[in-house]
Amino acid sequence: MIELMRTNDPVLISFVEALLRDAGLSYFVADQNMSVIEGSLGILPRRVMVSDDDLDAARQLLEEAGIAGELGKQ
Repeated sequence: MIELMRTNDPVLISFVEALLRDAGLSYFVADQNMSVIEGSLGILPRRVMVSDDDLDAARQLLEEAGIAGELGKQ
């Protein structure tokens, strides 16, 4: 799997998950449980990972959803 985006915005992560799921693309959100270590402050970003084969389709999907600017925030 390869990193598609990185953010600490839970709403954005939820939106991206819904987009990827609805498109039938394989994904995984890494570092979700890091809040236990950081004390639930939300300062450590979560990474949305996609399969290598789905990377181009996932990027296109985020561009069409108007959130392509989040791709560069890694």
